[in-house]
Formats: sequence, C-alpha cells, structure tokens
Amino acid sequence: MKSTAIGYAFALLAFVVFSAQDGVSKHLGAAYPAVVVAMIRYWAFAAFAILLAMRGRGGLSVAIKSKRPFLQIFRGLLLASQIPIAINAFTLVGLAQSQAIFASGPLIVALLSVPILGEKVGWRRWTAIGVGFCGVLLILGPTGASFNVLVVLPLIVAFIGAIYGLTTRLVSRVDGPTTSFFYIGVVGAVALTIAGPFFWVEIAPEDWKWMLFLCFTGIVGHYSLIKAYENLNAVVVQPISYLQLVLASGIGVVIFGETLRLNMVVGAIIVVAAGIFTAWREHVVLRRNRELAALDPNG
Repeated sequence: MKSTAIGYAFALLAFVVFSAQDGVSKHLGAAYPAVVVAMIRYWAFAAFAILLAMRGRGGLSVAIKSKRPFLQIFRGLLLASQIPIAINAFTLVGLAQSQAIFASGPLIVALLSVPILGEKVGWRRWTAIGVGFCGVLLILGPTGASFNVLVVLPLIVAFIGAIYGLTTRLVSRVDGPTTSFFYIGVVGAVALTIAGPFFWVEIAPEDWKWMLFLCFTGIVGHYSLIKAYENLNAVVVQPISYLQLVLASGIGVVIFGETLRLNMVVGAIIVVAAGIFTAWREHVVLRRNRELAALDPNG
C-alpha cells in the first residue's frame, strides 16, 4: 500500500510539473526558436541521464552498452524532433487543442502495434480506436470556420510519440530502463546541439530564469515519472497522464487567453475515454495471455 501511494504521488507530481513545463514552453516558444528552447532544455536532461547512468549498477560503462544501439539512437532522434514541434504547436495552435490531440497517442500506438509489433487487436479495441479517432476529428473541427490548418503540428507530435512508444517497447525487450534513458538524453542533446546554432538568437536576461525553470522541471518531471513506474503498473499511470490535458488546458485558458470550444471539450472526453479503455483492454489481454502461458505445461 505504501509503495502504491508513493507511486500515485510521483505520478501526480510528474504530470503537474509537465503541465507547468508546457506553459513555460509556450511562453518561450513565442519569443525564441523552438529548437533553441529544446536544446537548452536537453542539456539539463542529458546531464540528468548521465548522472543516473553513473549511479546505476555497473555505472556508465554498463548503461552505454545496448543490444539495439541503432534503435536506441533512432528513439533519441524521435524524441529530440518531437519536442520542438510540440513547442511550435503550443505557440501556433494553443495548449488546449494541442494537448487534446496529443491524447490520441495511445490510440495510435494500439493501431500501429499490429503492423510493427505483430500484436493482435480484438474488436473491442478496434471499436475504441475508431471512436477515439472520431473524437480527434471533432477536436480538429475540419468543417468549422475556426479550423486551423496548423493542427497538423500536434498530429505530427502524436504520431512521433506513438512511434517512440512502440520503439521503446521493442528496446525494452533487450535493454534495461537505465540504458534507454541514457540514450534518449544523450542522443537528443547531441542532435539538438548540432542543429541549435543554426537557429540561435540571444536570450534576454529576464528569460533565463524561465529557461532554468524549464530545465529544472524537466529533471523533476522525468525523475517523478521514473519513480511512478517503479511503483505502479503502466495501466494505472495512463489515466493519470490525462491530468496533463486538464491542467495544460487550464493554463492555456487562464494565462494565455485561449478559448475552449465545445467541440474540443467533447472530442477530448471521447479521446480520453477511448484511450483509457484501450490501455485497460491491452492490460487485460496481456494478463490473460500470461495466465494461459503459466498453465501451459509445454510453455
């Protein structure tokens, strides 16, 4: 019970921190190139990843050894490209609508798990995926007068996030979490440091406190999420992650003056419900398969 309570506390802290991070990213993204903001944020992220690797069993020499190094590098590049696009989405589309579209990530993961991972998806999950994507269309409002073609940005972010999630499942079969965390931190920092100088602009002195806040929240958020997964199953963390949608939308409305349209709210509810159901069904099927495997005398 104690470890479960600790897991919930860390999960809540992680998504509260990530919501604040989204708000600061939108603020900085309006004044500076998203690649520069992401680069500075990644420097702190990489330092944290290296520190964790050094403190892990076997130290840095063990963490750097991967059985799928090219896939690990690919994961790092995916995340490094996703974050600048997300920052631009917050700035150009808005926190509320972007987060509502990001919520479709688990549905895209379930959809792509069939061709990429060879998983079987039953009719219940197919139905949830279909309903969820109807919710996404509702959020986009493609026939409305307020339709913004730039909603393609959060869609790209959701798709990249889904590919990242699937590749994470693949590498987790052969590499430990410390190795995976090390690669996404270091690879992303290297990639953005190479790209960053082409977009560099001077940071105003008064904005450095926000840059430092972004670095700090990145470390706290990722550490909290690691601790949450140490104490809770992923199927429990998934519903809590939608707290970020609520909080970030609130920041968008209260601080940045964004408008929550009815189609966005209803669509987001549909997407979240479909995502939670999909994650729950995946957990049920996985548990059932494990039980059957345990009963199989030839397994």
